[in-house]
Amino acid sequence: KGDSMADKVFIFDTTLRDGEQVPGAKLARDQKVEIARQLAVLNVDIIEAGFPASSPGDFESVQAVAKTVKGPVITGLARAVKKDIDTLWDAVKVAKRPRIHTFLGTSDIHIQKKFRADREKILQWCVDTVKYARSLCRDVEFSTEDASRTDFEYLCRTVDAIVKAGATTINIPDTVGYATPMEMADRVRRLKEKVPGLDHAILSMHCHDDLGMSTANTLAGILAGARQAEVTVNGIGERAGNASLEEVVLAIKTRKDIFTGLYTDVNTKEIAKTSRMVSKLMGLPIQRNKAIVGSNAFAHSSGIHQDGIIKDRSTYEIIRPEDVGVTAHTFALTARSGRAALKHHISGMGHRLTDAQLAEIYEKFLVLADKKKEVLVEDLEILVQDTLFKVPETYKLINLQILSGTKATPMAALKVQRNNEVIEEAATGNGPIDAAYKCIERIVGANFQLIDFGLNAVTSGKDAIGEARVRIRSNGTIFSGGASSTDIIEAAIKAYLSAINRWVAAEAKTTTGKKGAAKKALPAPIEAP
Repeated sequence: KGDSMADKVFIFDTTLRDGEQVPGAKLARDQKVEIARQLAVLNVDIIEAGFPASSPGDFESVQAVAKTVKGPVITGLARAVKKDIDTLWDAVKVAKRPRIHTFLGTSDIHIQKKFRADREKILQWCVDTVKYARSLCRDVEFSTEDASRTDFEYLCRTVDAIVKAGATTINIPDTVGYATPMEMADRVRRLKEKVPGLDHAILSMHCHDDLGMSTANTLAGILAGARQAEVTVNGIGERAGNASLEEVVLAIKTRKDIFTGLYTDVNTKEIAKTSRMVSKLMGLPIQRNKAIVGSNAFAHSSGIHQDGIIKDRSTYEIIRPEDVGVTAHTFALTARSGRAALKHHISGMGHRLTDAQLAEIYEKFLVLADKKKEVLVEDLEILVQDTLFKVPETYKLINLQILSGTKATPMAALKVQRNNEVIEEAATGNGPIDAAYKCIERIVGANFQLIDFGLNAVTSGKDAIGEARVRIRSNGTIFSGGASSTDIIEAAIKAYLSAINRWVAAEAKTTTGKKGAAKKALPAPIEAP
């Protein structure tokens, strides 16, 4: 650890706000709280839990995180308008350490095309906004949106004015992923030289990955004097995503020779678990070759590499898998392992379960252990996640029969429970899964557009568990679903039903009038400039 606070790089996690802006990745309140709790275990410094003014549902979620999650600073995003800031403050003020985070575009492109204003008006708007936020909360972060395309002299004037107005953290985002590392380092260094007030505020990096440079740009900014990194788990986020938490943290930890005296407080052993949880709950698979958390990140297939690893791990391994919580999976459980052994292994994986949850997992475990002679740790992880992160099951598969063959017309007959009634239907299609999906649409009485379908073997062997993931569209909104089974058709059907269950939950919210969409029109500023 470094010997002074100046050496610490604060990790600002925006998985629940910027990460959630991926189409189809919307989370229910309990799922947001579940991820936020895990982020607190991961020991991030700040959690950006959402955009409270965007909908009443998101307001409730952010407030729930602020109430229940202890440790990190809790914040959310607000546009630079009084109504947004009031809504955000209402949501986060219950937190032990709340923060108001607000933003306004400062590039000429944004000023002219988006606001149809001029630089002086925008500068005054920024100052009024920060002063208003400061009147509510001592911890205020301001983002100069599109900073990497903002005129440098104007950026200096703006940053100087907002620091004087009371902003404690200044974020200079590369909103569209346009910058390169050398430019970013140069901009941060010159900004710190030109604006003396920055000695009393923290400079933050928020970089997007449109050109694949988000991690590099974030680290370049840190080397030049920024001390907060805004990141997401697995690098998820708008368009090509954000700088990835695991990459930024591990780069600082692994290359101590470059990041001299710098450290983060992140508990890296929790990285793999957090990564899997976010992927599962948001329905966003992780690419296999993703740095640090991809399934191939620690796999060595070249004979030369394998030979080197056997002789000395440091030949081809710069990060030890166990340092990020990827363990060698050596144990296997069988149907005779018993409840106590199961509980022991699950708690070893870091999950806290109620007796009811354990009982439910144990039943599923017995069914799986009958099909698969040995249940591995990754099988168990899937069972646990399927149980913990459930959307209310309005539709539940009871029974399925499939007829398929090269000459026969594929047919599916399903028995599905909807709340307390059991519905039976049959349909034909151009394949067994197509037939099953048509059958489900008949049962539900609605049509959906299937925009994404994937099947993966998530464990090894002929009797592997297959995981299905689907994304469906209804009235322009995307819902994702996932399920796993040793029978891939069953997994595909359950995944479709899980997406439909999310759709049902969202429809229920809309009809009770809880969900108000964010207004697209530009809102009135704090003090009309």
